[in-house]
Amino acid sequence: MAKKSQPAAPTTKPCSTLPDTTLGDNVALVAENMERILGSPSYLLAQDDPKLLTREEMRGVRMLLELGKPEIALQADNIKSTVIVFGGTQIVERQAAERRFSESRQAAQAAPTDRRLARELERSETLLSMSRFYDDARRFARIVSIDNQCEDERDYVIITGGGPGIMEAANRGAFDVGCKSIGLNIKLPAEQQPNPFITPELCFQFKYFALRKFHFILRAAAVVLFPGGFGTLDEMFETLTLRQTHRMQPVPIILYGREYWSKVIDFRFLADTGVIADAHLDLFSYAESPEDAWQQILEFHAPKPRGGQA
Repeated sequence: MAKKSQPAAPTTKPCSTLPDTTLGDNVALVAENMERILGSPSYLLAQDDPKLLTREEMRGVRMLLELGKPEIALQADNIKSTVIVFGGTQIVERQAAERRFSESRQAAQAAPTDRRLARELERSETLLSMSRFYDDARRFARIVSIDNQCEDERDYVIITGGGPGIMEAANRGAFDVGCKSIGLNIKLPAEQQPNPFITPELCFQFKYFALRKFHFILRAAAVVLFPGGFGTLDEMFETLTLRQTHRMQPVPIILYGREYWSKVIDFRFLADTGVIADAHLDLFSYAESPEDAWQQILEFHAPKPRGGQA
C-alpha cells in the first residue's frame, strides 16, 4: 500500500517569544487598538474613502459618478433640452480685447525688432475685430433663453464648456435675462476657472472628456459653433460624425460666421474628392446673426405637416 502523504510543514515560524501577559486583557492596549480600528481607512464607508475613489482600479466607478451626478441635477431642474454653444476662449468682449491690443502695441513699439511681439500685435488686432462674436453669442443666448424657461419644464437651455470667451458670452446672455444655463467644465493641467455667469447648481467639473461630451449631446436640440480653435473644431467634427453615422438625434448644426468657417475648412473640397457624400454637406448650415441662428433652430423643430397635407 502506498504511504499516506504527510501534511506540508508550516512555512512560518511560531513566535519565538511569547508576551509575558495575555494582551487581550490589557485594557490600555485594547483601547488603543480600538482607536486604530475606528481611524483606519478600511473602516470608512467606501463612498467616504477619497483614497479609494482615486485609485486606478476605481476608474469605472468615477466614470459612473460623472455620468450620474449631472444627470440627477438636470432632471431635478426639469431641463428637457439644451442648445450647445461652442467657440474660442480667446474671443473676449470688446473692452477686454481693446486692452489686450493696447498692451501688445506698447510692447511692440518698445521693441520694434522683436518678431514675437510683432506677431502678438497682429494677433491681438485680429482678435479685437472678432470681439463682435462675443456680443453675438451673448445676444443669441438672451434670445434663446428668455422665451423657453417660463414653464416648469425648461427647453433650449444654453449649455457651454463653462470657460471664458464665447462660452462666457453665452452663459452671460442667459444670466442677463435671469435664466438658467449650464457649464460643463473640465479638469485640465492649466486649471480652467468657471466663468461667473453659470447657474451655480448647474456648473459641473469633469475629469473625463468622454463623459463631458456625452452630457453635451444627450439633451441637445441644436449645436451652434462660433469661431474657435482646436477645442471648437473637435466638438464640431465629433457632432458632424455622430450625425453622419446616425448615432445621435437629428439637430441643426449651425456654423456662425460663414467667412471664418469657409477659410478654416473647405467642406466642398471634401465632397469633391469623395471622402464625404454630397448629402453630408446638408448636415450643417451657416448663420450671420443671432436672430438667424435662432430662426433656423425653430424651423428645424417646427411640427411637420402630416402626409398629404399642404
